[in-house]
This record gives sequence, C-alpha cells and structure tokens, in this order.
Amino acid sequence: MSSTLLTETPVDRPTSPRPAQVAAMLGFALITLDTSVVNVALPAIGADLRAGMSGLPWVVDSYTLVLAALLLSSGALADRVGASRAYGAGVVVFVLASAVCGLAPGLPALLAARAVQGAAAAVMLPASLALVREAYGDPVRRARAVSLWAAGGTVAVALGPVVGGALTTAWSWRGVFFLNLPLGLLALAPLTRVARSARGTAPIDLPGQLTAMTALGALTFAAIEGGTEAWWALGVAGVSFAALLVIEAQRRHPMVPLGLFRNTTVAVAVAAGSANSVAFYGMLFVFSLFFQQVLGLSALAAGLMFLPMTGLLAGVNLLSARVAARYGARLPIVLGQAVAVAGLLGLLTVDAESSRVAQALLLVPLGVGASFSLPPLIASMMEAVPAERAGTAAGLLNAMRQTAGALAVAVFGSLAARSMETALPTSILISAGLLTLTALASLRLPGRRA
Repeated sequence: MSSTLLTETPVDRPTSPRPAQVAAMLGFALITLDTSVVNVALPAIGADLRAGMSGLPWVVDSYTLVLAALLLSSGALADRVGASRAYGAGVVVFVLASAVCGLAPGLPALLAARAVQGAAAAVMLPASLALVREAYGDPVRRARAVSLWAAGGTVAVALGPVVGGALTTAWSWRGVFFLNLPLGLLALAPLTRVARSARGTAPIDLPGQLTAMTALGALTFAAIEGGTEAWWALGVAGVSFAALLVIEAQRRHPMVPLGLFRNTTVAVAVAAGSANSVAFYGMLFVFSLFFQQVLGLSALAAGLMFLPMTGLLAGVNLLSARVAARYGARLPIVLGQAVAVAGLLGLLTVDAESSRVAQALLLVPLGVGASFSLPPLIASMMEAVPAERAGTAAGLLNAMRQTAGALAVAVFGSLAARSMETALPTSILISAGLLTLTALASLRLPGRRA
C-alpha cells in the first residue's frame, strides 16, 4: 500500500500471500454462511419464538441491515486501524454474538444479537478484501485471488441451506448459530501468519454513519411493516438520505466518496452488484418459504432443493476469473447477468404442481449467472480505485449489495405475508427487471484488456 495516509511502516510481508488469502476466504465464508444457513431455519424460528410472518424478515434483516449500514464506515475503519487488526476483532465479536443468538430466549434477544453479528461482519468483510489487496501486488494475480475469496463465500452459500436444514431438522434452529463457534476459530488461525497491516489516518464519518443507518432502517421498516407507519418511515428515510448526500458532499473525508461514482466502472459495479444481490438473496428467501410453507417440505428437504444451484457456484466463480483474464471483465459480467435473467424467467413456470426435480433445476441458471458475473465485478471495482482506498471501496460495494439484499427480503417478505401465490411471480419479475437494466449498463464497461 502506497500512501501519504500511512502513519507507520508496515511489517514486511511474508514470502507467501497464502495465509492472508486463506484468512480472507474463511472470513467471507463465515459471513455468507450465516445468511444462507438461517433462511431455511426461518419457519422453525417463527414457530418456536412465536414470530409471525412479518417477524421473519427481521431475523434476516436485523443482521443484513446493520451489516450494510456499518460497511460504509467500516471500510475506512479497516484502512485506519489496519486490515489484519480489524479482521481479527470482527471475527471474535462475531463468534460471541453467534453464541448469544443460539441461546436467545425470545425474538427481541435474537434480533439484538443478530444486529451485533451484523456489526462484526461489517468490520470483517472489507478487511478481508483489503487483506487480499495487500497480499497481491500484481493485478492479474489479485483478480484470481478475489475470485478465490468469492469462492469461499459461494461454497458457504452452497453448503448453508443443506447444513442449516440438517441442523434444524435433526436438532434445532439454534444449531445454525452454534455452528459459527468452531468456524470462527478456524477463520482466526491463519491470521497468526499474516503480517500486521499498516495503519492509516482515514477519519470515521459519524454524522454520515448515523444518517445512513437511519435512512436504511426507516426504509426497511416501511417495506416490512406497511400500513400508516410506512408513510412516516418513508418520509424519515427520504429526509435522512437527503441529509446524507449533503453531509458527504461537504466533508473532507466522506464515508461515501460521491466522486467515486463519476467513474463508470465503480457506478456499474455498484449497480450490478446490487441487482445481483436482489435476485440471488431475494430468491433464496422466497423459495425457502415456498418449499416449506407451500410444498410442506422439511427444513432439510428444502435445503437440498437448493443444492443443484449452489453446488456449482464455487466452480463457476473460478471459471469466470479465467474468462475475465483472457477476454476482460465485461464479457463475464454481461453474460452472467443475461443467464441469470433467463433463469428467473424460467422460474415463472414454477408452482405447487411442478415436479420437485424441475423446481430444483430451474434455480440453477440463476445461481450460475449470478456467480459468473460477481468476481469480475468486484475485481474491476478494486482495480478502479487507488490502493489506499481499497477498504473504503470494498465497504461501499458490499454495503450497497447488502442493502439491496435486505430490501429484497423486506419487500418480498411483505408480499409473501399477503399471498405467496402472487409474491413468487412478482419477486421474480422485479429481480429480472433490475438485472436486465444492469446488464445493459454493463455494456459500458471497458472491453478486453490490452
């Protein structure tokens, strides 16, 4: 890391970047596992804690919203305290909060612990990407390393529904949280062989952080709860968002550097990454409910329905890195989104009378397309920003992706609370429309690299 922002000389890097790569992969896997493993446990959580349909989206969004909101400033925190320190602290807090989730006596305690989990994950995620950025100086090797980092998350997504379903069916929904304890210790182990990251002087934007959290929380509340309160919440969200823009435009060191969006690659990466999250995580949530509440499947059986889709994700991630290295990032980004749109349109044929095999196979194109486009999107954005802003850029991209996923769960969950029969096709069409728009926007990205 070059930089006038550094205030101490970094420790010499180890001869091998592998420990940093492994630590980053395991940390990202832990974060993404927590999302996918919880989805299939939602009906069991609702029954045990007496949470209605409107309460289930909060089990997901209390984690995702805090993660999204704090990612905006936690990227700067990773730059300030050093990626290795931020990552280690985040993992420790995440593991402790997971234990509290597993012991939660009721829904309020579970939601509070989930929020702490989200805060810890917000520190871990940009720090893990910054570790990769520090470990690999060569852009081509770094792009491959980002794909491996993404593969760690996709393996977790692949295993999450099955593991969550198995734990919930054989034991209890509490097992999906206790699982994080040994996995968290495993994620900490490689950090002992990673050189300490240099500290920076990036300031924390507290006014921007508070307005961002208020805007996201109010917007999600409006989407989930509805009714008269929703209009008040939308008003609060609008005022808070406007205040955020004013604050960020005037600050010398903004939490959200608005100037980054003048870069076409950054703007497209953020938009396409957000649409990707709406489609993937929104469908994971909706179909988890559909499989259990409409088809009457057990949590394990519901998890197995996702296996054909999720089982291919890691391999597709790695394949996309090879395609991007040969043809440039634009091709896999556009192609992946197009395949995902085709898959979503195919899902419009799914109903309670469809065969189980057809339902599982029709999810495959969505997963393949989403995972094919995501690694080159991330690598392109990381290449488009200076090295000293790597943590901030990673935080911004992932904050927008998590926000999009949270809003998708909120909106689709609200639709499902009214009628699953209409929620399924409506959610699919919303996801397909957004991905179509961002696929067209991705055509503006640079073509094959020189």
